[in-house]
Amino acid sequence: MASLRSTRPRLLTAAALVLGASLALSACSSSSSGGGETSGAAKVSKQASTSQYQGTVLSKHFDKPDLVLNDTGGQPYDLKARTAGRTVLLFFGYTSCPDVCPTTMGDIGVAMSKLTPEERQKLDIVFVSTDPERDTPQVLRTWLDSMGKDFIGLTGDLAKVKAAAKPLGIMVEDPVVAANGSVTSTHGAQVLAFLPTDDKAHLLYMAGTSVETYRHDLELLAKGVAV
Repeated sequence: MASLRSTRPRLLTAAALVLGASLALSACSSSSSGGGETSGAAKVSKQASTSQYQGTVLSKHFDKPDLVLNDTGGQPYDLKARTAGRTVLLFFGYTSCPDVCPTTMGDIGVAMSKLTPEERQKLDIVFVSTDPERDTPQVLRTWLDSMGKDFIGLTGDLAKVKAAAKPLGIMVEDPVVAANGSVTSTHGAQVLAFLPTDDKAHLLYMAGTSVETYRHDLELLAKGVAV
């Protein structure tokens, strides 16, 4: 099976989330045969806000997924139970992604490194693999360690991953294998921030969010500043 190399951003739709304005959301798909680029947008709910946060403040607060997968130690990890009452940044992606995934996780990692140890301990960064066939616990741990050694990696049943992502408006597609053996994997590339007060997502970050924006908001989240 061929490796996943080039990128083709594609259109995402999440009509069920339409309560407000439209935001451009990114996705990454990879194919060994390459491809051009397109742009896309998804409808999500947001609200005008005087919030101190630089991320998009959502008017619809999404529940944290009820998802049990394997962590990078190969042990079952109940996302909802293990992160209850914690601030969580959640991202769906895969380690072979050539750009959006490593860029997003790398930027969050750099932002986390600018916080104090006490602030970092109050935040959970969770990466859920959309390519579990290739993202074994060991592969996932090695990849995440280059971004943040405390980052939580989850991998396992893709059907569970898709079911967890869908209510959040995040598209995850089954990998497609072409006749020539090339593989294409597509997933939404937004990051959601869940608050400890109600375990719901209140903030959204799109692909291309800067390190400074993440640093700014992660510091506020660690301090418990209201959204």
